[in-house]
Amino acid sequence: MTDVSLGMPQLPAPAYPDEVRARLEADAKEVIGRYPDSRSALLPLLHLVQSEEGYVSRTGMQFCAEVLGLTTAEVTAVATFYTMYRRKPSGDYQVGVCTNTLCAVMGGDAIFDELKSYLGVGNNETTGDGKVTLEHIECNAACDYAPVVMVNWEFFDNQTPESAKKLVDDLRSGRPVEPTRGAPLCSYKETARILAGFPDERPGAVEASGGAGHASLLGLRLAKGESLGQPRVVSPRGEAKQEAPQGGSGHLSSHDAPQPTSASDPAAAPEQHPAGPSSEEGE
Repeated sequence: MTDVSLGMPQLPAPAYPDEVRARLEADAKEVIGRYPDSRSALLPLLHLVQSEEGYVSRTGMQFCAEVLGLTTAEVTAVATFYTMYRRKPSGDYQVGVCTNTLCAVMGGDAIFDELKSYLGVGNNETTGDGKVTLEHIECNAACDYAPVVMVNWEFFDNQTPESAKKLVDDLRSGRPVEPTRGAPLCSYKETARILAGFPDERPGAVEASGGAGHASLLGLRLAKGESLGQPRVVSPRGEAKQEAPQGGSGHLSSHDAPQPTSASDPAAAPEQHPAGPSSEEGE
């Protein structure tokens, strides 16, 4: 096998120790049994081997290929396509800062830049103590809580550079950290095993992980055309005030629910003439 990047031969991947191999084979058999076509189990199996070493190693990819009857090239193609699979040793806590459009303009870019400087690492790099791996991530469907930071795929909403720095300080020092919503935080390896499809056996974790956030549910209600009653409006200066719904619609603004084209698209509305006497009235 040749390392294309270096043009040099690469040694075969080392095998797992016998006891590790036996344990992973038993887990893999359970995962594969869930699928009518065994190769469909590749994604959860990659999470399984990631839970063993904290990343998808060459040994892990070789294991997946062997138990599924695939080539290592086929496994590598999948492992390198999805960003949730780490390709090198990572920290106990994967700290991801959303830098997609909304989070970015709301402060995500500033948070990411501040954490890079504060931790002394770049994108996809790990702190010297092995605690935190920092990366910028794509949208996690939490735009209504922007800017969002995720730790091992748990949400930390409405962050600022200062709150994000405190968060990584707490993670590195071992102080308790609670996500804004969702299940309690666990290590990256434990998260990977849960993503492989094995139950989260921590008391109360499953119950805590269900349901969308309050702001997301408001959007759903608006999309369904439900009335929200008297909305709470925040002015650009951050001053809260109460504003009665216009026309009894119950919508927070004129853009919160589908409307006739003329109401939602000014370009399609009837042409409006300035106030004052028309040319006909002047004749």
